[in-house]
Amino acid sequence: MSDEFVTPPIADMRCGFVAVIGAPNAGKSTLINHMVGSKVAIVSHKVQTTRSTLRGIAIFGNSQVIFIDTPGIFAPKRRLDRAMVKQAWSGAGDADFVMLLVDARKGIDDETRAIVEGLSELKRDIFLILNKIDLVERESLLKLTEDLAAMYQFKDVFMISALKGDGVDDLKKHLEENSQPGPWHYPPDQISDAPKYFIAAEITREKLFLRLHDELPYASTVETETWEDKADGSIRIEQVIYVIRDSQKPIVIGKNGQTIRAIGSDARTELSEILGCKVHLFLFVKVRGKWGDDPARYRAMGLDFPRE
Repeated sequence: MSDEFVTPPIADMRCGFVAVIGAPNAGKSTLINHMVGSKVAIVSHKVQTTRSTLRGIAIFGNSQVIFIDTPGIFAPKRRLDRAMVKQAWSGAGDADFVMLLVDARKGIDDETRAIVEGLSELKRDIFLILNKIDLVERESLLKLTEDLAAMYQFKDVFMISALKGDGVDDLKKHLEENSQPGPWHYPPDQISDAPKYFIAAEITREKLFLRLHDELPYASTVETETWEDKADGSIRIEQVIYVIRDSQKPIVIGKNGQTIRAIGSDARTELSEILGCKVHLFLFVKVRGKWGDDPARYRAMGLDFPRE
């Protein structure tokens, strides 16, 4: 937040909650990070990286816009999948309006088609956001827009590149103007409602996924166990990487500890940048079998535990 920023009078304030939904890897987290101007949601090529609902907070003019980053919506096969999809639709239902983010390269696949078919249940204004337009020919974009408009009556349509920022300023202006008059819900310098220890664990989980790609099962997770603010202004963080089998521990650790050191180095660098201080990060690897059937783990992620 700039030192020159001046909080507007309450009478001039506007506020809006915007849910961002879409299929896995549509670019939801990338867009929210760009909107907020800082890392609040993790990004990776591994599908269903976002597991719980996160909120990123941005100021556009006199408007505070709270973005709700939801898990990707897909055909669930496991208990965790069902919990994530339910959370995504729940987050959309709680918002003032909804942005459906579609990967313009993929077009209307089965996942996107199923999402569009479920939009009428939300009873909210839906904005269609075509993402990754820098990778698609204009004629294809126009045809995709027409096809989607034939499936659902969207309030507005925007074409953007969340990664490069193309078209994002127009979207910001639209959100600013469509937010409702009312006081802000958060202080002007707050960029997320997630606890700092949760964001720190998510950063490490992102580096874990980026480093190991398909070598490590989707069920792996990271938890921050200790957080200590040191007298010299640095922060000491201990985290545990949980895997589901003993055979997966060597994958995370790597030969002579090279992999876990690389993951720790990447996470430490980004955490230091985000927190603005030196970070001492210590990673441990433990086995937690069948955590996908443990209600406590779902509560820790902010998810409801599906009983069926």
